[in-house]
Amino acid sequence: MYPDADIPVCQLSVQSHRDATYHFNMGRALAPLLPEGVLIIGSGSTTHKLRTMFFDNRPPPAWASDFDNWVQDAVLSRRYDEVNHFYDKAPSAKIAQPLPDHLYPLHVTIGAAGGNPVSEIIHTSWTLVLSLTPPLRLLN
Repeated sequence: MYPDADIPVCQLSVQSHRDATYHFNMGRALAPLLPEGVLIIGSGSTTHKLRTMFFDNRPPPAWASDFDNWVQDAVLSRRYDEVNHFYDKAPSAKIAQPLPDHLYPLHVTIGAAGGNPVSEIIHTSWTLVLSLTPPLRLLN
């Protein structure tokens, strides 16, 4: 994509005391940069409950896969308002994301994609009990 790594980088931090809608709107504020060739990347994970990590090859617990599947389905189905209110809408949300800061980058990138973007999952995997699904490509 950028083999020479000759692009400027500006790192933003999530605001853990704010909610998902705030981060979605932060992304909306960044959307005008896209036509200028700015690449907006958000990093995070769908599940983030480190106390439940395991170090063998067992499948993820039901609460983790249920939440991860809900997030994937909601994003792919363009139910972005539900994604912004995931604690109220998603199964096992408070277990999967005890602190929501690891999911907020998803909200920023959805907002930055503008309008009603089409989403495509480009990677999915599990490491310990962390879902690494949200590498998504959002196309507006």
